[in-house]
Parts: sequence; structure tokens; C-alpha cells
Amino acid sequence: MRLFPLNTPNVLTVLRILLVPVVVVALTEEIVHGDAIAAAVFVLAALTDGLDGYIARASKSVTTFGKVMDPLADKLLVVAAALALVSLDRVAAWVAMVIIARELAVSGLRMAAAQQGVVIPASRLGKLKTAVQLAAILALIAAPDADAVWVQALVYSMVLVTLVSGADYFLNYRRRIDAITREQAAAEAVG
Repeated sequence: MRLFPLNTPNVLTVLRILLVPVVVVALTEEIVHGDAIAAAVFVLAALTDGLDGYIARASKSVTTFGKVMDPLADKLLVVAAALALVSLDRVAAWVAMVIIARELAVSGLRMAAAQQGVVIPASRLGKLKTAVQLAAILALIAAPDADAVWVQALVYSMVLVTLVSGADYFLNYRRRIDAITREQAAAEAVG
């Protein structure tokens, strides 16, 4: 029995997960050109994020494994890189905590919703959040000056989009639950 359905999108997702420790080691260990290696591997991992979803939809090879592991791979990449950057004093710890808290809250919400039979799909804001996080973290890895105005603008944009997209998931969940409650009440009134 295979651990996961062997198709290109799933292989790309697993590759992204396997690249996470490479990024962290390249950043945190004394390696010649470590930042450049970390940046290149981070870009490769980020590219697999868009590519795996595109291929899965285009080839009609969307799997449950991919639906679960793709967002998990994104979270692992972003959180691990953010924590490595905190350890290097390139970003404040509170920034990483905002990212981690949002990811835990939304993941918990999705699990609670699933237990109620409610699916919370990825939103446009969630996808924007991922793109902004990837851009900001890449800037923090690759920029010679993490305190540069443009880098800090990306970091604060990342925090803002992270918070707004998290709130959006909770609002959408509330709307879905309210709609289900109204439908059930209407059905009970008729029946």
C-alpha cells in the first residue's frame, strides 16, 4: 500500500516538505553562500506550491492527500523559515507568532467545521496571504539589509494580510453556519 497516490502534484508537495529542512539548515548553519542557497531553495519550494495545484486541476488528479498535504506543506515552509529568521534576528518574534497563531486558529477552525460537515475552502485572501508571506520571507532571506524600508513594508504587509485573511475565514465560517441553521429551521417549520 502506498503512503500517497503517486502523481506529479503529490510528488511536488512531498518535495516541498523535503526542501523545508534544506532552507532552515542553509539559513542557520555556517555554510558558504548559505543565504543564497536558502533563497534559491525557498524559491524552488514556493514554485512547487503553485505548480502542484495547477497540474492537479489541469490533469484532474486532485487527491485527498494533496488537499490535506498541500496547505500543510505551505505552513511548514513559512513557519520553519520564519522561525529560522527569528533565530537570526532578521525578523521580530512577534511576527512569527502572528503567523503561527493564525495558522493554528484557521487549521483548528477547519477541523471543527469538518466535524460539523462544513467544508471551508481556500479563499482568495488565503491565497494572497500565502503569496505575500512567501515574498516577505524571501526578502528577509535574500536582502542584504532586513531593516530596509521595502523589506519592512513587505513584513508589515505580510502581518496585515495574515490577520485579515484569518478573520475572513472565521467570518465565512460564521456565515456558512448561519445559512445551515436557517435552512434547518425552515425545513423544521415546513415538516
